[in-house]
Amino acid sequence: MSDEERQETTDALTVLRRGAPEAVDRLLPLVYAELRRIAHRQLAAEAPGHTLSTTALVHEAYLRLADQARAEWVDRQQFLAVAARTMRRVLVDYARRHRAQRRGGGAHRHPVALEDAEDAGALAVASRADELLALDEALERLAAVDERLARVVECRFFGGLTEPETAGVLGISPRTVGRDWLLAKAWLYRALHDDDA
Repeated sequence: MSDEERQETTDALTVLRRGAPEAVDRLLPLVYAELRRIAHRQLAAEAPGHTLSTTALVHEAYLRLADQARAEWVDRQQFLAVAARTMRRVLVDYARRHRAQRRGGGAHRHPVALEDAEDAGALAVASRADELLALDEALERLAAVDERLARVVECRFFGGLTEPETAGVLGISPRTVGRDWLLAKAWLYRALHDDDA
């Protein structure tokens, strides 16, 4: 994304914050490609024919973001951070619905591996609903201990952002993001495996 597009996105968010509903129409084309990239990354591990498509995830996340029309959007980075959190909520809601549909199926839970998030990053939502829900619960507990570590996981794992992108979103250095990412993965690994025990 060019500097001009970044500024245009920030301007649209500012207008939206002031309550101008037409800004939503201006904002969508500016962020759509990025939201699709994030959604595609999240759904890459899904089996063909699963019911949650990249387009559906983007549209659901965007509708939820548009409902926050009066949110205090500051800039593109902050919007992407909120978008990552929103996609997390959409994926978790989808996993809950999927689990409810197969309730009583005796599925076994295996901890989610965050190690491959830089490369694959995607979570097969339908086939691993229990794991996603366990990760979400552990992430809530992590946020209570260290909010920034939880935000790094949201940006990196759920948002599919790189270390430099996450640094920009959170206003910290890429080196700090790398360190936080390692700490968060270790914390979540212990939390998820302690839950299994």
